[in-house]
Amino acid sequence: MSSNYFDFQDADPQQSGFDLIPKGAVVPVRMTIKPGGYDDPGQGWGGGYATESFETGSIYLAAEFVVTGGDHAKRKMWSNIGLHSKKGPTWGQMGRSFIRAALNSARNVHPQDNSPQAAAARRIQGFHELDGLEFLARVDIEKDSKGQDRNVVKIAVEPDHPDYAKLMGVPPKASGSASPGAPAQAAAPAYQAPAPQRAPVTGKPSWAQ
Repeated sequence: MSSNYFDFQDADPQQSGFDLIPKGAVVPVRMTIKPGGYDDPGQGWGGGYATESFETGSIYLAAEFVVTGGDHAKRKMWSNIGLHSKKGPTWGQMGRSFIRAALNSARNVHPQDNSPQAAAARRIQGFHELDGLEFLARVDIEKDSKGQDRNVVKIAVEPDHPDYAKLMGVPPKASGSASPGAPAQAAAPAYQAPAPQRAPVTGKPSWAQ
């Protein structure tokens, strides 16, 4: 290293923080939910995790995804997970499909596995169980409000993906030992629901007090 700070010849070349992750890249992510303060006891939505759009009245989870490994480690992406739209059920159904796939990915459950263990793995007590969930995601690109390209997450990569075992660091499924729709017995022990870490939040969430 140069003894003269003001000689910048040996400084590392600048890395652009705005280079996009390539569309279609599969990366491990940790999802966190930015609380929006919206609750709907009738739906069981508590803890202030959901957000209501002032513009459209739609309800969603404001999710941040941090890449946890590989060439794009520490990069961040943001996407909204639909819960309810006044325009109809489609957006909410898309959100439910994404959460199902994210749980399958995080808990190593084949999407075609309908065993009791798989059903338990797809059941959560509240949105707090999604906050901090780690799974595989496929990177997409869309325009932001200013017309600039940005990375987003719309698809969770499930255990039927050929690179799932390698990227998640789990033993690969035994080839030829089971049909594609059979439960993945060789990949990991049957999912066991964790003991509740805390009771579902009631009243004002702690961040709002």
